[in-house]
Amino acid sequence: MDIFYKKLSKKIKTFREKLGFSQETLAKELGIGRVAISQIENGDRKISAEEIAKLSKLFNVPTDILLNLDRDIEVILEKNNEQKPKKKTGIRINVPQKNLEKFIEVLLYILSKIGSKPNIGESVLYKLLYFIDFNYYEKYEEQLIGATYIKNHYGPTPTEFIKIVEDMEGKDLAKIRDNYFQYPQTKYLPLRKPDLTKINAQEQKVIDDVLNTLSDMNATQISDYSHNDVPWQTTEDGAVIDYESVFYRTPPYSVRDYSDKDIQ
Repeated sequence: MDIFYKKLSKKIKTFREKLGFSQETLAKELGIGRVAISQIENGDRKISAEEIAKLSKLFNVPTDILLNLDRDIEVILEKNNEQKPKKKTGIRINVPQKNLEKFIEVLLYILSKIGSKPNIGESVLYKLLYFIDFNYYEKYEEQLIGATYIKNHYGPTPTEFIKIVEDMEGKDLAKIRDNYFQYPQTKYLPLRKPDLTKINAQEQKVIDDVLNTLSDMNATQISDYSHNDVPWQTTEDGAVIDYESVFYRTPPYSVRDYSDKDIQ
């Protein structure tokens, strides 16, 4: 087996362990035996294009991040001013403490509202956060959470999510692995109430509007819905979605009242 597959096998194992999936769960998702997963992770079995696509969906990372062994996404949570991230090839995302606090409270607010609904797994949460962030930016030209979203084949993915949730687990929220119909699902339930002093009335209104409109969709429905939004359509696979592209939205997705005074 060549060097590429050896390195890829280690990356797949790292993703699986980081997300808490067993080899059995991964095998079931790929439609192969557990022994085959072991062979893949040991670099003793090649991986098909179809299996790569399924892994990309399960791990919620673009396929080019999975296949480019010298490129990764590093998320730095800036809890103090002394942290100096080391240089690393790939996409580096620094999350300032102010943004981190807002992300945590908004996520807890969302979970307190809809976290117990059976369709609300990690994948649906990704898209809800995307529409909250992009709707707010279109409406007010300011950041709400200001997360960094990557164009994944299955919809926008907030790159900070996994790192922040890891930091919240056990004190702010509980992570639960279950199945939604025949598909593995990761759910999050709040362990405390959100601090509403961190979310103003204007922000809360945008969040509530998105939840009221989209939170009944399952993962496939909201993913398909996100694919028709201009910011996602105008971004290359694996690239960061530009907030400014929100001003070119089509009427079904636009949330801003573009009056004559907005037209220069």
